[in-house]
Amino acid sequence: MDPLALFESPEWTRVVGVFDLETTGVDVTCDRIVTAHVGVLDAAGTVLTARDWLADPGVDIPEGATAVHGITTAHAREHGRPAPVVVAEIVDAVRGILDAGIPVVAYNAPYDFSLLKHEAQRHGVEAILSPSPVIDPLVVDKAYDRWRRGKRTLTVVAEHYAVRLDGAHEASADAVAAGRVAQALAERYAPWLPATAEELHTRQIGWARAQAASLTDYFIQIGRLDPDDRLDGSWPIR
Repeated sequence: MDPLALFESPEWTRVVGVFDLETTGVDVTCDRIVTAHVGVLDAAGTVLTARDWLADPGVDIPEGATAVHGITTAHAREHGRPAPVVVAEIVDAVRGILDAGIPVVAYNAPYDFSLLKHEAQRHGVEAILSPSPVIDPLVVDKAYDRWRRGKRTLTVVAEHYAVRLDGAHEASADAVAAGRVAQALAERYAPWLPATAEELHTRQIGWARAQAASLTDYFIQIGRLDPDDRLDGSWPIR
């Protein structure tokens, strides 16, 4: 018997929240939410609850963003609900899961949580300023398999951990896949993971900071960043 098989996944894997946004761009301070998904998975990765949103972001959706998630400006204006209403509902849904003590999984968490914070502030909604506990499979994967070559997009990482991802860059598909990747990571690295989601949350703060510092040094080395520039390693929100 594989001795690692004796280790059970941490208790937090039994129920996890999932959260993902598709947006008008990648600037968390200026870009807007187009679609969103918030849900809850059980220990087997089965969807227990799920809610999806389509917003009229109030601005044009650039062609580059449409190419990623498939939502045009015309479609969002015709079928989307007002952004202030959508943002308030997303914030309430995420806050409700966190308040229940359930960890929320978000792949590259600082992007989704930071953009949601700025959208909330833009529309006069009380923002989530310190989400916890959060599980970020991107940070955890880099921490435990640092030297694996290749990209770390959700599509690539999901395939690596044998998690099915149909419809990448569709909010519900990405959110559910990220949750299942988090559970797969917990199963694979169970002997070394902190016992609780709160402990893992704290560890990820340090891991993310170190990962950003390492990437900064690499980018400076190859000339992609000036020596005085630094990548922001704040996590899970900037």
